[in-house]
Amino acid sequence: MEAKVTIPALQQMKRDGKKSIGVVAWDYQIARIAERAGVDFVSVGDSVGVNLWGHANPLEVTMEEMLVCCKAVRRGVERALVSCDVPFGPVQEGVDSALRAAIRLVKEGGADMVKVDAAADFPEVVRALVRAGIPVFAQFGLTPQTAMKFGIPYSAQNSAAALATKEAAAKLVEEAKLLEDAGASLLDFTNSGPVAGAAVVQAVKIPVIGGFGGGPWLDGRVRMAHTAIGYADKWIDSKTETYANTAKAALAAFKALIDDARSSRQIKG
Repeated sequence: MEAKVTIPALQQMKRDGKKSIGVVAWDYQIARIAERAGVDFVSVGDSVGVNLWGHANPLEVTMEEMLVCCKAVRRGVERALVSCDVPFGPVQEGVDSALRAAIRLVKEGGADMVKVDAAADFPEVVRALVRAGIPVFAQFGLTPQTAMKFGIPYSAQNSAAALATKEAAAKLVEEAKLLEDAGASLLDFTNSGPVAGAAVVQAVKIPVIGGFGGGPWLDGRVRMAHTAIGYADKWIDSKTETYANTAKAALAAFKALIDDARSSRQIKG
């Protein structure tokens, strides 16, 4: 097995101009497959609420649910770093609450680092976690936990209208520097766009990763595993680019199962 990925290794990748790659995953099997593929990190996201459990918004996800997902992913990963989201609530309630939640994600969930959403609004939380020895993956930009104040629904976040504008770039650079100064190990710049994204990458020494609205102008990319493999009902008829269409393959398999069972064909295994 290759050497375990470390945060200093990811930071060195930025200095070397090598992209770091992660996937968002919530279960053991996907984590195992991603690990075998060689991803650098697996992010256990609160997006599980929308994309796996059918909630309307990731803000509904609880701490206990995040721990279940984090433990499952941890069991599937040996080499890659595991990051786990602090769900909506503990950070907003204050430093003590956020610290208790982060400790649980590390101690019980097995996370190597925790992701703090809307981190630029809570630099004191980032500092407290770092002081406690917990590495922070700081998310900023237009995030699920900040979109409410802009009146943008979660479903519209991955759209051109949600990308950071040229006018917003200076403020976002300030936020990135604030988070770096607070001790964040990595930045997750959501809906960066090529202008603000490139400006932030140049302004800080720590890696800037992006999912929604990211691109080659960032130090690395993170993509939801279920999107990469096309695993959702919506992908069956979608023309959006994915690396596979697991949903279409599953649909065909289930139809074949139904046909075999109804025709009384013996199914082996």
